[in-house]
Amino acid sequence: MLALAAAPAFSQTAEYPQHPIQLIVPYQAGGGADVMARAFSKAAAKVMPQGIVIVNKPGAAGVIGWQEVIRAKPDGYKVALTTVELTFLHYLGLAKFDQSALRPVAKLNADPAVVVVRSDSPYASIEDFLAQARKPDANIQIGNAGQGSMWHMASAALAEKGKATFNYIPYQGGAPALLGLLGGHIDAVIASAPEVIPYVNSGKLKALGVMSEQRIKGLENTPTLRERNMDLVLGTWRGLAVPKDTPEAVVQVLREAAEKSMRDPELREVMEKQFFTTDTYEDAPAFAASMDKESAELKVVAGSIALRP
Repeated sequence: MLALAAAPAFSQTAEYPQHPIQLIVPYQAGGGADVMARAFSKAAAKVMPQGIVIVNKPGAAGVIGWQEVIRAKPDGYKVALTTVELTFLHYLGLAKFDQSALRPVAKLNADPAVVVVRSDSPYASIEDFLAQARKPDANIQIGNAGQGSMWHMASAALAEKGKATFNYIPYQGGAPALLGLLGGHIDAVIASAPEVIPYVNSGKLKALGVMSEQRIKGLENTPTLRERNMDLVLGTWRGLAVPKDTPEAVVQVLREAAEKSMRDPELREVMEKQFFTTDTYEDAPAFAASMDKESAELKVVAGSIALRP
């Protein structure tokens, strides 16, 4: 009886899981979503010995990977790593589904967007950067994680707020976009804080502004855009979701495993070292409510911004 009482709650569902679970990451390896997924899967192996296997399925700002999970057998063996794009791509005509097509399990974390340029860039501030982008012949090229991605949306929002013009250059994820910037192929990138901070700390990139409520850890000397009189707060999150008809018992196993995994000291240490937030976790009900709220807010943003290729 004592052994049974000490056993993890998810063991009560004896038939699940019996073999490894696939976590579909709809972006290239190396980006913020992929890094978070791999760190999470390592922690989850401690509470789900069958393990979680990362499968990268990049393309179409997440649509390809999410479609695979939406169409998968609802047995809990194919889980989606979700991001904010799930809540607004349908407004842009880039997806035929929204967050309601998947059943939420948990939000793992959330991070703000950061505007970065190369360290040898002539732009010393966000004001310098936008001033150049306002010139008719500027041809400022700003990379993003793909047409319709949050970083595309954030770039367009910055252009609108800053009365500037950018040429948007799509990549298959934040990591490839940053490599394009480092290689001198583009002028700037907007990506998540964990993706850019290592490059800023190494002196390869320079952060011009953060799209957050307040300054963040790792970029304490970088102003928020609100400090620069631009009311622009945008970012992304990473969560877990399963096919809509997944049984409640299976979802409960995943919810409990996610909650236990996110409290793992080693995972939290990794997240802190890589500048992921560690205090933005949400269980399924709160996650569903926040997605619906965010979707309504981003509908306004999507409707007011002309996303150009």
